[in-house]
Amino acid sequence: MQFMQTLPPEEAARANFYGLLARLFYAPPDEQLLRTLAASSEPEAEEGGLSGAWSELAAAAEHADAEQIREEYETMFVGVGKAPITLYVSAYSVRYTNEMPLAALRGVLAGLGLARRTNATEPEDHVAALLDVMRHLIAEQKRDLEEQKQFFERWIWPNVQPLCGAIEKAEGLSFYKSVARLLLEVCTLEHRAFEML
Repeated sequence: MQFMQTLPPEEAARANFYGLLARLFYAPPDEQLLRTLAASSEPEAEEGGLSGAWSELAAAAEHADAEQIREEYETMFVGVGKAPITLYVSAYSVRYTNEMPLAALRGVLAGLGLARRTNATEPEDHVAALLDVMRHLIAEQKRDLEEQKQFFERWIWPNVQPLCGAIEKAEGLSFYKSVARLLLEVCTLEHRAFEML
């Protein structure tokens, strides 16, 4: 007889937040995802914090048009030539010209038993990939909190802040401002929780 290890509800919630955010940053949401998000709104949610950010995203999804969001995503994150806002965190983490964060990240991922699929076109430092790694560490590999903390504090936390700041300041974004606010709230809670370890 084999027992399946189940994920505690709070760990499942963490993994789900990372999974959703990874999905939203990987590609613009389709109509079905927008309707699912819109239906998840909490009418009596508190302002601010995680609950407020979630309600803001649900409200944005309720009034959103999938085609307009696709155009917003492609204009700001893909662009023609150089995108106005990059979703590659190496752009936010390079402090010196000789630093090679992508090579270091690949080494960390290899140590975790993870590698880029051969048909993948995005480099490993795309914010969606990093968020999905966190989901994987929590839900699939069930790594201990210290290992999760090491990955989060090196590759996500320092880069999410400038990325979300750039999104917040951008004039051509609407829906993705609510996505960035949720990302920042989730990561701020994670950072505070990891500090208590």
